[in-house]
Amino acid sequence: MKGYRQVDGRRTRGDRRRREIVEAALRVVERDGVAGVSHRSVAGEAAVPPASVTYHFATLDDLLVAALVWSAEDLAASIRDVIESSRIKGSGPAGAVAELLADALGPHRGRTVAQYELYLLAARRPALRPAARLWIDVLTSLGRQPDEVGFRAFLAAVDGMLTQGLIDDEPPTAAELLPVVEHLLAPLR
Repeated sequence: MKGYRQVDGRRTRGDRRRREIVEAALRVVERDGVAGVSHRSVAGEAAVPPASVTYHFATLDDLLVAALVWSAEDLAASIRDVIESSRIKGSGPAGAVAELLADALGPHRGRTVAQYELYLLAARRPALRPAARLWIDVLTSLGRQPDEVGFRAFLAAVDGMLTQGLIDDEPPTAAELLPVVEHLLAPLR
């Protein structure tokens, strides 16, 4: 049949299994930190045989890189959704960013801690550095601005707010974050 392409079910299952393993690795990091990540612990979390984890990720660094890349892509998708939602609602980017930060520091605090732990691990593990830089590149590409330096400064400030929020006893609300975000975005308008 012309134009018909058969889908290989094995490839689809393999991609799905790989994604499940990466998501399991993030849950392990969220619960136990990077120190708790092993092929065996991730296999247990994913409910797959340990050989399946080593088949897809020969080394722990391979698995951690995949988790960091997946996190960057997931964060970018979330940010795109928030930006689009703010356009539809007409609430503006400051409100959207404040809501995103409050969500990252509140209901999704554990995931944010895991992502930052992986991100900071790149300082000690050179194999993770390209994935950590991808995180920055993905965020920078979302906001192509005439003021590239100003946007990078904004991202650095957001990193600081997230870090400070993660060590607070009570996470800040979107309303508490909004004036700071508005101030940071003012030069970019």
